[in-house]
Amino acid sequence: MKPLGALKEQTFTSIEELAQEAYDLNYDLADHPEISGKEFHACEQMCRILENHGIPVERSFAGIPTAFCGQVRMDPDSKVKIGILAEYDALAEIGHGCGHCASGSLSLLAALALHANEKDLYGNIHIIGTPDEELTGKKIDMAQAGIFDDYSFVIMIHMDMENRVKMEFMALTAFYYKFKGRPAHASAAPWEGRNALNGAMLMIHAFDMMRQHIKPDARIHGIITKGGAAPNIIPDYVVTDYTLRYPDSRYLSQLEKMAHDCAKGAAMATQTEVEIDHYAPTLDSLKPNPAGEQILEEVYEELGIDLATGESENKGSSDIGNVSWRCPAFHPTLSIGDTSLTHHTRQFAAKMKEKEVIEPVITRGAQVISLMILKVLTQPDILESIQIDFNKE
Repeated sequence: MKPLGALKEQTFTSIEELAQEAYDLNYDLADHPEISGKEFHACEQMCRILENHGIPVERSFAGIPTAFCGQVRMDPDSKVKIGILAEYDALAEIGHGCGHCASGSLSLLAALALHANEKDLYGNIHIIGTPDEELTGKKIDMAQAGIFDDYSFVIMIHMDMENRVKMEFMALTAFYYKFKGRPAHASAAPWEGRNALNGAMLMIHAFDMMRQHIKPDARIHGIITKGGAAPNIIPDYVVTDYTLRYPDSRYLSQLEKMAHDCAKGAAMATQTEVEIDHYAPTLDSLKPNPAGEQILEEVYEELGIDLATGESENKGSSDIGNVSWRCPAFHPTLSIGDTSLTHHTRQFAAKMKEKEVIEPVITRGAQVISLMILKVLTQPDILESIQIDFNKE
């Protein structure tokens, strides 16, 4: 292989030459946001661009209609297998308030640039379209199917308010608490009824009482999705949707039992019944990989990107956590320049359409992914260190 410096120069030149296609894709996705599982336009646009550049694409990858896998570089004789992950789903009503239009576009740009220089590289490089991150997390399905088990590592970049080599993802689990009572006229004969809404409200109050006794980083948050039909009818069926989070999956299991006890106790106290429905797969925390994170720090420094210091206050959850227990997975962030913003807002979504904000970030993101991959390919000991860290408990 050529020296790292030469590969970096020619790959970055390719990024500059191909960048406009990625910018246009970002604006297209931002103007046509599609919610989780419905990303048919985004998926087809990305597949079309990849195929136009000679990259073979498998649509409906892993049996998921809006997923894909592009063969950026194929090398049957090499065991090195690197995945570039791309997200592209949006949020209901808000649009791309999590920046997946830009994240997916920069992943595609990195893939195009590496493909343009594939003759000077080795190993297998794929771009994997991973839809439905916001709702059910299709990376979980892929991970459970063993898709990532033989990857050397996977990487993607998320839009954020800060530059960091990793996000502090929390393990997450979600439940519907469905309370069932007995209807009655609320004025004429309320004693004949059993109020399902009272059961739900008492559970919520119990959650609030429990907060004093759970660890500071734990999160319990939710809504009432069905609260009754009319004020003069005792509600006989009420549904709440609650999410539980904690940085460690083991304590999350304890938190889950505490929450369930609150629900069961509330039902007993109000003489109602409660059904607990675990409606979505549990999201795992992101497995640390100090060796890979160190290389990413070097990449950021080499590109002149200032990293945020201290602990991040942005602690969400993502299905890439599940991937990180199957293979090394990296999820660095790039700042869009406005620290007053937060994810999942219309203001954040609006930034995805501001040329002076988002185009430099897309270019820089493609450079980060490309340089990380080039460093690994030209320095085999890095990959060995990443694998050693991954194999640690």
